[in-house]
Amino acid sequence: MTTLFTILFDGVAYGMLLLVLACGLAVTLGLMNFVNLAHGAFAMTGGYVCAVLVNQSGWPFFAALPLAFVASAAIGVVLERALYRHLYTRSHLDQVLFSVGLVFMSVAAVDYIMGSSRIFIKLPAALEGQIDFFGVGIGRYRLMIIVICGLLTAGLQLVLARTRFGSRLRAAVDDPRAASGLGINVPQVFAFTFAFGCGLAGLGGALSAEILGLDPYFPLKFMIYFLIVVTVGGSSSITGPFLASLLLGIGDVAGKYYVPKMGPFVIYTIMIVILIWRPNGLFGRTAAR
Repeated sequence: MTTLFTILFDGVAYGMLLLVLACGLAVTLGLMNFVNLAHGAFAMTGGYVCAVLVNQSGWPFFAALPLAFVASAAIGVVLERALYRHLYTRSHLDQVLFSVGLVFMSVAAVDYIMGSSRIFIKLPAALEGQIDFFGVGIGRYRLMIIVICGLLTAGLQLVLARTRFGSRLRAAVDDPRAASGLGINVPQVFAFTFAFGCGLAGLGGALSAEILGLDPYFPLKFMIYFLIVVTVGGSSSITGPFLASLLLGIGDVAGKYYVPKMGPFVIYTIMIVILIWRPNGLFGRTAAR
């Protein structure tokens, strides 16, 4: 039972980390209908900003996290205004080719500036070690990730479902011309949403650096995980990616523990089974007949 609870806890922590890394993509893909495969590059940006501030400049870890969010969001604003806005009405193939090109450019730039070695972020002493909970060792850092990611998910769902901005965003996506006629500044809504998604990616990159490691190939290595979370969960809401992240995180950790030789294939097996059962994802929109 102790092993089972440990696997469950680590799986939930890993799943919540996947959610924060992927929920920005869920926002841009599901709510803006834009396929941004360069999402991992913004996560990598946030991770390196946090690493430089903490490891080299001596910033406190919790003070560096908001800066990782802001830096990724700021870069997202610049790229959205200069490049991305011109592809909103283009085909998904054009969007994929454009964003993949940005990924390779970011990999080359980071490799030139920061080097190719893998780095980790120095954690404060309060986040190191474990807490013994009825015989189960609970990592403090993973517990912090669960709390932060849970609060972010609840807040994001509340903003999208219950606020005026969420309704404006849905209206801008469903019918931009009608939304503009109603006085909604569609370009401004899209720019803010895109920047917020990039900021979430940067925050996820900063939080994941200690567990996943950080190197210039981060966007390429984890691109498939972002897509799996959004595809399995469905991109019509945050609820789907949330449940998909937990399911995939627990399945991945359990698979690597119980069947280490087949561990990496467990997450893909789960994806295939769910998509055969629900081709549009757990909470995906079903096509009208």
